[in-house]
Amino acid sequence: MADDTESKHGGNRNGKKEGLSGSSFFTWFMVIALLGVWTSVAVVWFELVDYEEVLGKLGIYDADGDGDFDVEDAKVLLGLKERSVPEQPASPVSEETIQPAEQSFTKSEHKNVDVELEEEIQPVLHDALHSQPDADFVADDPGATEPETYEVPGDSELTLEDAVEHYTEPEYEKETETQDTAVEDLPEEVHEATEPVRDETVEDLEMEKKLPVESKHTEEDNVAAGPEESEVPVQTEDYSNDNLVGKGETETEQDKMEKVKKKKKPKLLNKFDKTIKAELDAAEKLRKKGKVEEALRAFEALVNQYPESPRARYGKAQSEDDLAEKMRSNEMLQKAINTYDEVVSLPNVPSDLIKLSLKREADRQQFLGRMRGSLITLQKLVHLFPSDTSFKNDLGVGYLLIGDNSNAKQVYEEVLRMAPDDGFAKVHYGFILKAENKIAESIPYLKEGLESGDPGTDDGRFYFHLGDALQRIGDKEAYKWYELGYQRGHFASVWQRSLYNVKGLKAQPWWTAKETGYTELVKSLEKNWKLIRDEGLDVMDKKRSLFLPEDENLREKGDWSQFTLWQQGRKNENACKGVPKTCALLERFPEATGCRRGQIKYSVMLPGTHVWPHTGPTNCRLRMHLGLVIPKEGCRIRCAQENRTWEEGKVLIFDDSFEHEVWQDAESYRLIFIVDVWHPELTAQQRRTLPAI
Repeated sequence: MADDTESKHGGNRNGKKEGLSGSSFFTWFMVIALLGVWTSVAVVWFELVDYEEVLGKLGIYDADGDGDFDVEDAKVLLGLKERSVPEQPASPVSEETIQPAEQSFTKSEHKNVDVELEEEIQPVLHDALHSQPDADFVADDPGATEPETYEVPGDSELTLEDAVEHYTEPEYEKETETQDTAVEDLPEEVHEATEPVRDETVEDLEMEKKLPVESKHTEEDNVAAGPEESEVPVQTEDYSNDNLVGKGETETEQDKMEKVKKKKKPKLLNKFDKTIKAELDAAEKLRKKGKVEEALRAFEALVNQYPESPRARYGKAQSEDDLAEKMRSNEMLQKAINTYDEVVSLPNVPSDLIKLSLKREADRQQFLGRMRGSLITLQKLVHLFPSDTSFKNDLGVGYLLIGDNSNAKQVYEEVLRMAPDDGFAKVHYGFILKAENKIAESIPYLKEGLESGDPGTDDGRFYFHLGDALQRIGDKEAYKWYELGYQRGHFASVWQRSLYNVKGLKAQPWWTAKETGYTELVKSLEKNWKLIRDEGLDVMDKKRSLFLPEDENLREKGDWSQFTLWQQGRKNENACKGVPKTCALLERFPEATGCRRGQIKYSVMLPGTHVWPHTGPTNCRLRMHLGLVIPKEGCRIRCAQENRTWEEGKVLIFDDSFEHEVWQDAESYRLIFIVDVWHPELTAQQRRTLPAI
């Protein structure tokens, strides 16, 4: 029995122990395990270990720059993934207060920005500045919306001032809109400034803010560009296979890889903001969900708690921006502008965040019509990042928006010295040269800029002005570019190249009185043509200075003047004193006197005059020509592909959004009376709400 007992307790038959039994091993294991658990509890409960310090030390293994040690970092350390270049720290801005416009900017350490990082952020920054403005905001400072010498044009080629007017129009259409609230991934993805998309059941506007000033407005008319749906196709040569599309449609795999590479997220958090990332994420999540008021309160609380947090203040600015859009409040939008400006004055602001804040600030200032304030903001960007040509390009646009072509030209010349292949700079520089009437010199810049396919170059006005320049030197390649512009949706057709368009309107070059529905007006004009003629001749004899010369650079040669009675639906009382019976006659026809996209005027053209092919600015009007003094031979007008001549006492009607051209080769002057009328298919609501041109 003794032997059996020993055997059960680990002994052997010889009375010697061989080791612990299975049950004893289990007992000791449980004891050790329990000791481990209680030790862990003690460490946590009595804070025997500083975990923040431990995590901080792990930070040295943060290989991808995201602020923590994770699987991606492990892959880098194991050689399974290439180490990313860490973000270059931004210098404190608070030590370098940005001075007002009249003072010189202080030198900033931010100019040494990582070039690769700047390239990554450029597509997003370009979208942020060039987003379309919300149509329902109202410019609350109309006096700041136009260049000082600018007068609202009535009829002409599209100029930069037209583009300015679009962004600063005191009243915008409010009929149908959809809102796309801009968001940013939590929280380091860029806030891409996406504005509400104007549905344009009222009007389809192609208004980028990138045009140099060309001139003011005049008679048989003007250039612009814009799509329009119901245009009857015009037979033209097929240039669709011409290799003129540039890089935009011929991307190589390498180009695509480069684009993917450049879409990396910009870095918006400094070291401190990474420590409050969870709080920033929570506030940003509210903003992304459209809970704008809650998001604003959350970011305001963060700013109060962490006043030197750039990301919290930027989130506050974004929330104010979103709320301004929701409330349709200029006052709230001004708060957002101020907060964007505050971001860059904080210490240790990441370079990418400075760029986004100032870009958005400039965009919102332009929207409110604060063109000069926007220019100051753009100057800050250029000062802080002098090697970034995209900011210089935007600065050039800023100068153009205030009508300062001279400084804009200098900016684009500097860009082209730094980056000779910059397509954006080329098209704008070509535009300015064309405005200076340097036609031949402008062509290579416009052409190469369009062929580059660079962002901001695929704009109908560049296609138009390149074609126009080629036409003026007698190069038929012009219509290849018009065709390409049509294929890309910029023009309604090769012949109809207007910009301010309402979709779906009937489109044809020539009209009859019956087709317009304005037969009473036509009958009245033709019945009283001698009265209209005699009053016009009387003004020519006694007050010839009231006939102002065409100043749109539409003439190749000759002498062409006009005497305006109504413009943009507004009566010129002083002018009507000279022709009172004519004005009284017209008062009966609101389709003419109330046409805020046209004029009523006398037009006199002397022998030897040729008017270049040109296009009116809108498809919303039709133009009537009443012959008053017409030489027997030598005068003709072409609209699209059909030539016609005037007759005394008869009305010609055409759609001047189609290309038209005039020759006066007679031996005496030609006098006609021009009456613009609303397109007959426009509704009463549209006639009341469409902005004036």
